[in-house]
Amino acid sequence: MAAFPDVDLTQLPKTFEAKVPEKYRDVMGHMNIGWFTHYNSDAMIGLFAQLGYRVQDIKENQVGRFALETHMRCMREVRIGDEIEIYSRFLARNEKRFHVINFLLNKTTGEIASTYEIVGMSVDLRLRKSTALPPDLCVNIDKIIEEHKQLDWDPPLCGVMGPR
Repeated sequence: MAAFPDVDLTQLPKTFEAKVPEKYRDVMGHMNIGWFTHYNSDAMIGLFAQLGYRVQDIKENQVGRFALETHMRCMREVRIGDEIEIYSRFLARNEKRFHVINFLLNKTTGEIASTYEIVGMSVDLRLRKSTALPPDLCVNIDKIIEEHKQLDWDPPLCGVMGPR
């Protein structure tokens, strides 16, 4: 990608990987745009699992995360049979919200195919209302935010999102 050609995504946690199946083909002959969102949703589950908050914790504690705002930028197509990986970078958080950018790497071509920026919110699933992020999760998020701030490259953000 021309904007940041020397980025080493392996400095970030790999949060998802897959081989694009035939059933994801659209009329253009490549992976349908809807699957970019699907894969990024799976990557967010993977990211939080790496931080110690798994799907079973959501069920047990009845505290989950909802997407509030997203911005997807597609730079390259992804074709059927391509192998992809998603790497995630935490940017910020406050008591209830978090800001992340995912990078979808097409391993088959070696190119960053898309970025997916997200602001999400912690939600009490019983009340269906916002709630504070779990304290133990906040400790892990803060640690990874500090690690990602040390990287020598800036992520390509849309410029209007953040955990207000």
